[in-house]
Amino acid sequence: MSRAGWGVAGVVWVTVILIVANVTRSQEPASTEETPEARRERIEGLRRAYAAKPEHWPPPQVDELVKWVELGPLPKPTFLRPEDDPETWAKVELGKRLFFDPRLSGSGQIACASCHDPDLGWADGRTTSFGDGRTRLGRNAPGLLNAGMVSSLFWDGRAASLEEQAKMVILNPSEMNAPAEAPVKGIAAVAEYRPLFARAFGSDAITLDSVARALAAFERTLVGGRSRFDAFLRGETKALSDEAVAGLDLFRGRARCLNCHHGPTLSDGQFHDLGLSCYGRLYEDLGRYRITGAADDVGRFRTPSLRNVTATKPYMHNGLFELEGVLRMYNAGMPTLRPKEMNKDEDKDKDIAKDKNKDKDAPPFPTKSAHLRPLKLNARELADLKAFLESLAEPRALVRPPALPGL
Repeated sequence: MSRAGWGVAGVVWVTVILIVANVTRSQEPASTEETPEARRERIEGLRRAYAAKPEHWPPPQVDELVKWVELGPLPKPTFLRPEDDPETWAKVELGKRLFFDPRLSGSGQIACASCHDPDLGWADGRTTSFGDGRTRLGRNAPGLLNAGMVSSLFWDGRAASLEEQAKMVILNPSEMNAPAEAPVKGIAAVAEYRPLFARAFGSDAITLDSVARALAAFERTLVGGRSRFDAFLRGETKALSDEAVAGLDLFRGRARCLNCHHGPTLSDGQFHDLGLSCYGRLYEDLGRYRITGAADDVGRFRTPSLRNVTATKPYMHNGLFELEGVLRMYNAGMPTLRPKEMNKDEDKDKDIAKDKNKDKDAPPFPTKSAHLRPLKLNARELADLKAFLESLAEPRALVRPPALPGL
């Protein structure tokens, strides 16, 4: 059987993972014996410990080779007001209009905001997004909050900047599908845009490069930092609930989250295999490997930021999971793919090792991240961890789409 023929096994595998992710709490480890008084006393001790400056927090549980950075506040952009940098602000204002303008797409029907809606955490709330002609895209749309602070974009890291990312989406036939020979013709045809480009760039020429630069300038203003956790970092020790304080300690400790989710953005910006590549199956996505061709990158995806995470569901590159399911999967150590267990849908005696000999072009087998292991957290601890993640939510801001030139 070829790799392309593993459709039934692929559906079965995804179904099993969803069952694991949504296992009932009754199947989780029972809560440890801790009286309400003991829990209260323990959390009061944690609150005192975390009321200190982060450099004095309890030592985290991080693997030896991880170059981790302590959790902390986000840096602020230097041009939040027009008077700070008038030239940059002109680009920001132009970029905001372009962000909401569907005439940037080949069909004139899809704007950047179609997949990055401010009312949905600058994501779209879908499992995977729709592109040109209602094409179902293969990956979940990440939120754009704090996107200007990451070193690579897309789940596979193929863009090194927001400008590069914008161009790729505009030109991608499955996304905005702008014609390569005239990618911004819909915008260039609008005379009212020309003075805006002249003010932003000193020329009224409308090019793909100037459009991308304006979009990136706007996206760099999408910065958080108003969550309850940020207030806690500023010294408001009551900003976090008891559950969230306990969750913070778990996040940095036994839950091992800090191995990949650290620093101000709560992301290491690196690529990891969580065992969710559907290797050799119907919904296979090999992630970073398709960009680099490196064997170590099979099944690896970029670590997303956890800031405002509750506003950007569903989760993972395929958008298949809710927050509780993600926590339960991490608690179980995430799925582990094994070659001999993969191909048993029709012939019980066959295994993938034999089939791989027939498929010489198959990519190397993925290796799950060594940071993952069963955590043995009980139901209360999972609830505390969720409470901490909820404390990363930004207050909802109503963003009114701007009036579009020429309409």
